[in-house]
Amino acid sequence: MGQNDLMGTAEDFADQFLRVTKQYLPHVARLCLISTFLEDGIRMWFQWSEQRDYIDTTWSCGYLLASSFVFLNLLGQLTGCILVLSRNFVQYACFGLFGIIALQTIAYSILWDLKFLMRNLALGGGLLLLLAESRSEGKSMFAGVPTVRESSPRQYMQLGGRVLLVLMFMTLLHFDASFFSILQNIVGTALMILVAIGFKTKLAALTLVVWLFAINVYFNAFWTIPVYKPMHDFLKYDFFQTMSVIGGLLLVVALGPGGVSMDEKKKEW
Repeated sequence: MGQNDLMGTAEDFADQFLRVTKQYLPHVARLCLISTFLEDGIRMWFQWSEQRDYIDTTWSCGYLLASSFVFLNLLGQLTGCILVLSRNFVQYACFGLFGIIALQTIAYSILWDLKFLMRNLALGGGLLLLLAESRSEGKSMFAGVPTVRESSPRQYMQLGGRVLLVLMFMTLLHFDASFFSILQNIVGTALMILVAIGFKTKLAALTLVVWLFAINVYFNAFWTIPVYKPMHDFLKYDFFQTMSVIGGLLLVVALGPGGVSMDEKKKEW
């Protein structure tokens, strides 16, 4: 079987997968995408005093302001998640979650940690795709199934979302000389570029979903670590952040790359 035949078979499989799952895929994508906000909002409830004391100690802002910060995080994230999942006021929910990302980036000094900053930007990319989907859904005949109607702002949201999602994979690159790491970096980088430029987008995004999910389950298996150990929380945070990026990629599969992509330009040639 030649390379073109293999690529054609893979694309046929991706198309068949989309046909079978098109009623459910956007819902699964949204749930994955907001999972990190849902988990973090619940964490704020169960770790209220620890989070409050951390903010108070770091910023010396006092008990009241630190408590207000934790409450805002809890309420903002859980409300945003409920609105996104119920498909009510999605655009306002996305803007609220953007605000939470910005607030946490400053409050937890993520701005100076390149790895966490890139992951937060990738999370923002997922929210951009959610915004693009909410713009396309208005006249859909089926709830949750995007329409093919295009608008310029939506196209650029999809482009921005795709490019920002790529940042997540840059944090997963391993800079060592083992054969597996080199292979993983080459394949992962190639798929990242395809998603960013919008070439063979659905197939590349679907492949990245499978690859990223496998890496996530293997490296971030927080359920294997006792709850009282700090590593449990670190792995849990990483796991749900990665699931959110998977949700963003599933939206790329469901929505397509948008007008600003090589896949769309090919149709004009």
